[in-house]
Amino acid sequence: MNIQKISPCIWFNKDAEEAANLYVSLFDNSKIIAVDRYNAQTSKESEMPEGSVMWVRFTLGGQEFGALNGGTYFTLTPAISFVVLCESQEEIDKLWDAFSEDGKTMQCGWVTDKYGVTWQIVPEELDAMLHDEDENKVKKVWEAMLKMEKLDINELREAYM
Repeated sequence: MNIQKISPCIWFNKDAEEAANLYVSLFDNSKIIAVDRYNAQTSKESEMPEGSVMWVRFTLGGQEFGALNGGTYFTLTPAISFVVLCESQEEIDKLWDAFSEDGKTMQCGWVTDKYGVTWQIVPEELDAMLHDEDENKVKKVWEAMLKMEKLDINELREAYM
């Protein structure tokens, strides 16, 4: 059995299960593994309602995550984000639309969803473009990307040429 050594835990106020369900609906090879609820003891200690969702274990693209409903003690910031490498513009559009609904879009493919989780939605080929030996190509790709919120693969490719 191959056990994942490191997995991220995302702290939510109260929407861990709803967020996890959205995320698994967007990525292939994803599923909810387990949902644990606050019992009398943990409810009393945490001040979260007994019977409410405490912890959700799930996978996204085969990567295991945890989501904790911990109340308002901590909040999420873009200081931690999840980079999603997309194979196509269609995949970028799908994820961007889902995450930006009631969320906040930012420059260079960054978007914070309605739950406060920040994602970087980028084309797989961007890394190669930004690490090309031709500094002029790299400069043009950066200039194009800095003008975008949602990244457009065709515009990045044009800048790269």
